[in-house]
Amino acid sequence: MPNLREFSERETEEYYDAEDALYRSFWDSAGSLHWGVFDAPDDGATDVRAGFMAACLRLNDVMLANAGIDPAAQVLDLGCGNGNTATWLCRTTGASVTGVDLSGVRIANAIESLSAVPELAAKLHFEKASATDLPFADGTFTHVWSQATIYHIPDKVKTLQEAYRVLRPGGTMVFDDLIKPRPDISDEARTFVYDRLLFDTDFSFYSYMEALRETGFRVLEARDLSAHLARSYSCLSQMAAGADDDARAERFAALSDAYLKMVAAVRNDELGWAQYLCVK
Repeated sequence: MPNLREFSERETEEYYDAEDALYRSFWDSAGSLHWGVFDAPDDGATDVRAGFMAACLRLNDVMLANAGIDPAAQVLDLGCGNGNTATWLCRTTGASVTGVDLSGVRIANAIESLSAVPELAAKLHFEKASATDLPFADGTFTHVWSQATIYHIPDKVKTLQEAYRVLRPGGTMVFDDLIKPRPDISDEARTFVYDRLLFDTDFSFYSYMEALRETGFRVLEARDLSAHLARSYSCLSQMAAGADDDARAERFAALSDAYLKMVAAVRNDELGWAQYLCVK
């Protein structure tokens, strides 16, 4: 296994603090920034944005389906971003949800959004924190939920250990993450996928399960969603190319091209996406 490229949490924090407004301008203005699970091969064929947003909502449903989150649950949303999914979880299940994120900009956005949902104020909280050093006591939560987050964190094993620590015995972790199907990736994939997103990983679909088991988890479900990742980035490429913002036209064109290279990386088994459900 070649040496992994190392990025710091500070680099990740600075990147997403700076880029949040750009992503919201064409991805989702409400700030829900993750990938989608498509229901049919032609989802989004006539309306790319509508198809993509429906797929993103479907990911929430897929993850929630077997997670057992109910009104008595205490959920940690690890990498909550702008707080959209945490709010959805709280409203949909009645659970108490605490969202944490490394980006101060996104946590500020999430806290600001609380004013629009006063009926959830008692059950919905946000704070800035690192996933490798969670400010919670052992066994605080019944569930850990995470979307499109762990790949950003340099010490992924420590992140899994922290998630395990803050879960109660019998607690559930449900999350998705990027994976590397094979270690030998091209220079183009390195530049336009891994370096661009400031991450690297030695987890494949199967070695991720091994890491979860070594942490102490029992893996109940594992899904390879790589085909849906390629569809997501194909949609995002079209959305970026069609963004109506002259001041950022060059940035959008570069993003559109980078997203197409991410599609190619998925098809070349240089990048993948997986979802796991496991129990402490």
